[in-house]
Amino acid sequence: MDRTTDNKLVIAISSRALFDLDASHQVFEEEGLQAYSDYQVEHEDEPLEPGEAFPLVQKMLRLNEMLGGETQVEVVLLSRNSADTGLRVFNSIEHFGLPISRAAFCGGESPWRYIRAFGCQLFLSNEADDVRHALECGVAAATLVSSRGGSSDKGQLRFAFDGDAVLFSDEAERIYKTEGLEAFTASEQAAAHTPLGGGPFKPFLAALHRLQQAFPPSEAPIRTALVTARSAPAHARVIRTLRAWNIRIDESIFLGGLNKTEFLRAYQADVFFDDQQTHCASAGPHVATGHVPHGVANA
Repeated sequence: MDRTTDNKLVIAISSRALFDLDASHQVFEEEGLQAYSDYQVEHEDEPLEPGEAFPLVQKMLRLNEMLGGETQVEVVLLSRNSADTGLRVFNSIEHFGLPISRAAFCGGESPWRYIRAFGCQLFLSNEADDVRHALECGVAAATLVSSRGGSSDKGQLRFAFDGDAVLFSDEAERIYKTEGLEAFTASEQAAAHTPLGGGPFKPFLAALHRLQQAFPPSEAPIRTALVTARSAPAHARVIRTLRAWNIRIDESIFLGGLNKTEFLRAYQADVFFDDQQTHCASAGPHVATGHVPHGVANA
């Protein structure tokens, strides 16, 4: 059966991000592959507990109900398990009633190479190397680093993004890193009317924007926010860049170096994406957080 994923929002998720596989992974680490395989087969009828990304995936799949039942959001499972050991994962998907039908079980190999074949716009994993490979292939990707899989109680799905090296290229951040704040500010003022290049999450933001277009702004089931350390006068280039892209972002928070965590909690973010390890470490205990290993901060 040949069905296209064109014009859908397709998200790839690793099995360890979707479900809590810590116990079985410990068996693998301590006793090896065969013991791990035996453990998974022995427990395959025991549903796994939800993992860090489970609340986000659940909310994303519910968007299809809000979109009139038409499947416009799809989640694909990518796993290093074999199909045999992965049966427990699919049994758990069925147990929780998640409408996930597509998967790649790669028998110990990295599954990132199937991301483009499935037409995915986002990849979430606990494996940093897989995430880096996905980013190199031009797909938005993040390593989940938070200590909890929290989600707001709102039916609305709330995304928060850092700016430089996430939504935008790292061209401005490189100046800040190499020449300092004064040079960065002067450069951004001089280029205030020149749009920034797109970062790895620009296509994903554009895909969210397309879904938002089906609803009036006040009723949209998706809300987006830019949460950036930038401040005036460096804000102007960001605003004009989004205008040039013709992409709506619902909230823009320019913090001028303040800690992002309290603002993310006030916004009630379901997930936050940032390239800076320090920002991720601060936000992680409170908000589901994805580290984007891209740009000069991760060189």
